[in-house]
Amino acid sequence: MLKIYSRDQIATFLAILFHIVGLVGMLFFDKSLFAHSTYFHLLLMVGLLYYTHKGNNNSFVLFFIISFIVGVAVEWVGVNTGLLFGNYEYGNNLGPKIQNVPIIIGANWVMIIYCCGNAVSMFFNKIARKFEDQIAIKRNKLHAFSLIIDGAFLAVIFDFILEPAAIKLGYWQWLGDGDIPSLNYICWFLTSAALLAVFRWLKIYSNNLFAVHLLLIQVLFFLIINAFL
Repeated sequence: MLKIYSRDQIATFLAILFHIVGLVGMLFFDKSLFAHSTYFHLLLMVGLLYYTHKGNNNSFVLFFIISFIVGVAVEWVGVNTGLLFGNYEYGNNLGPKIQNVPIIIGANWVMIIYCCGNAVSMFFNKIARKFEDQIAIKRNKLHAFSLIIDGAFLAVIFDFILEPAAIKLGYWQWLGDGDIPSLNYICWFLTSAALLAVFRWLKIYSNNLFAVHLLLIQVLFFLIINAFL
C-alpha cells in the first residue's frame, strides 16, 4: 500500500537533504562554490515554508512583502551608514546586491521571523493548554507578549549562532577590529520584535511544524559549520 506523506514530512526531508548536501560540500569539497548556492537555497526554504503554511495564503504573501522590504531597508541603513547593527559589509556569496545589500537578505529575514514566530506560538499554545483555566482570560495578551518578546529573543539567539558561520562562509564581515558589536544584537532584537508584531497582527502563526524543523535544522547546520570549518 502506497504511503502518503504530509507536506511537513516532504518539506522536512527536502530541507534535511539540501542542508546535508551543502554541509558536505562546504566541509569536504569547494566551500566557495557551495556558499555561492546560498541564494537559491534560501529561496527554496522560503518556498517550502509557503508550501507548508496552513493559514491564509494572502496573509503569508503580505507578511513576506512587509518583512522582505523591512529586512532589506534595515540592512541598507546598517551597511551604508553604520547606524544599525554596526560597521559591516556583505561579501559576494549571497548573490546580487542593491546598494551593497544582497537582495536575498530580505528572504532570510522572512524565514527567520516566520520560523521563530511559529516555534514560540506552538510552544506557548502547548503550555497554555495545560493551564487553560488559570490563563484563559489573559491568554490573548500573554500570547502576543510571548510571540513578540520571546520570538525576538529566539531570533537573536539564532543570529548569535549564525554570525561566526556567516563570516567563515563569506556572507559578511565586520569592519574595524572584526568583533561583533552589541549594537548588532540590540538591532536584531528590535527589528525582530517589530516584524513579529506584524506576524501577530496578520495571524500568520499556523502551527507549521516544518517551520520548527527548519529552525532546528538551520541551528544544527551552523553549529557544525562553526565547529568544523
